[in-house]
Amino acid sequence: MAEMRNFALRDVQGNEIGVFTGKSPRQAALKAANRGYTEIKLRERGTKKVHIFSGERVQVDKPQGAPAWMPDKIWKPKVKKIGIEKLDEV
Repeated sequence: MAEMRNFALRDVQGNEIGVFTGKSPRQAALKAANRGYTEIKLRERGTKKVHIFSGERVQVDKPQGAPAWMPDKIWKPKVKKIGIEKLDEV
């Protein structure tokens, strides 16, 4: 079983403003997109890799077979990987 990895969300200036956890960078990016971030740069903790995504969240109909308490419209995150950057220093 793959273990959870931590990814630090970076803003435009390079400051780390949050941490998202997931088994893959995409999973962490989906969590960031669901919180409303559109330009997502995630640095994997313990490495110098920065995974870059563009993200959005769209409102869609609830899935079939969803529980009755779920609203008719739900927010669904979408991300697209743009690339990976290597930092000179952390």
